[in-house]
Amino acid sequence: MKYALILPDGAADEPLSELGGRTPLEAARIPNMDAVATEGRVGTVRTVPKGFTPGSDVATLSVVGYGPEKYYTGRAPLEALAQRISLAPDELVFRCNLVTIVDGCMEDFSAGHISQPEAERLIADLQSALGDERVRFYPGVSYRHLVKIRDADWMKVRCTPPHDIPGQAVAGNMPTGKGSEFICELIERSQEVLASHEVNQVRRDLGENPATSIWLWGQGGLPRLPSYRERFGLQGAAITAVDLIRGISVAVGWRLIQVEGATGYLDTNYAGKGEAAVAALDEVDLVVVHVEAPDEAGHNGDALAKIKAIERIDEHVVGPVLEKLRTFDGWRILCVPDHPTPVAIKTHTDTPVPFTMAGTGIVADRATRFSEAAGVESDLHIDPGHELMEFFLKP
Repeated sequence: MKYALILPDGAADEPLSELGGRTPLEAARIPNMDAVATEGRVGTVRTVPKGFTPGSDVATLSVVGYGPEKYYTGRAPLEALAQRISLAPDELVFRCNLVTIVDGCMEDFSAGHISQPEAERLIADLQSALGDERVRFYPGVSYRHLVKIRDADWMKVRCTPPHDIPGQAVAGNMPTGKGSEFICELIERSQEVLASHEVNQVRRDLGENPATSIWLWGQGGLPRLPSYRERFGLQGAAITAVDLIRGISVAVGWRLIQVEGATGYLDTNYAGKGEAAVAALDEVDLVVVHVEAPDEAGHNGDALAKIKAIERIDEHVVGPVLEKLRTFDGWRILCVPDHPTPVAIKTHTDTPVPFTMAGTGIVADRATRFSEAAGVESDLHIDPGHELMEFFLKP
């Protein structure tokens, strides 16, 4: 049996007046996802358990079959796994965004989706200025980086994800709790390093958002997850441009497939991801394709960009993968966003998301297309979310 899991990150949304009361998913032309819905089933799944902050870390763990209540230790540790960063028992790792703060407000949680060369230079200079035997900066992708801190007990520090506070004053959203003084000081010291940095001077001259500060959040120690082979008896492979999903892949023992031009943004190589998934299906039992673009469009508040991203995923990923799967005697496909990222509020919510699956042994229901409304109207509602994968894989 061959399996495919397609993750259009943040694709779920709410009805928008600018789209005539439709969601971006409803407004998009998605014949391949609709075919999955018509041939199989639709439903909803609660990927973010009550009490958890909605995000791709918690939600993706749920989707791939690992209950966050048992396995989640923080976002940054999962990203650290992707970079093969080791953590001692007395060390924690934080997610370190490069952000743009203007007049005391969070203007841009991604510093204008800063380029890789620019980001690497800034992180290197931050390490030189602020790093020591306790603090170490690690470059990631674009605005997404990591900071490892030693000799600290900061698991109780409360940090706010920067994408949750667009346009809000940072003063009321700085880290709080035991040990937060050190974290706040590190953030403030970074602003001194970045204020007159040459990279930012050039970005200002070009009319681009400068990286005026770091923002630390999502801290934790390394998680311990059983492998997918142990849990489900399957060999898997994952295709993603995002360190978080790479880290989850490392944690569960999936092979990572690199795709040239995969950026984790709207300009990603959709076709390349689809081609890589098709090739991988000949070699492994389960192929997972994650595409970040709809989530980024949601954070940008751009409904048309979100529609376009969803359509590209349908055409260049779902279509080719579905065609390839049909060449096998036994197969199944599952399409599910990890969480909603509504355009109207530009951040994540914990609302249950729609999913659709089809293939060998899956009895069709009455759905004719894939959408939030179709999921709500179905009789299949899965909670807790980690049971979705068990349902999808069961004989």
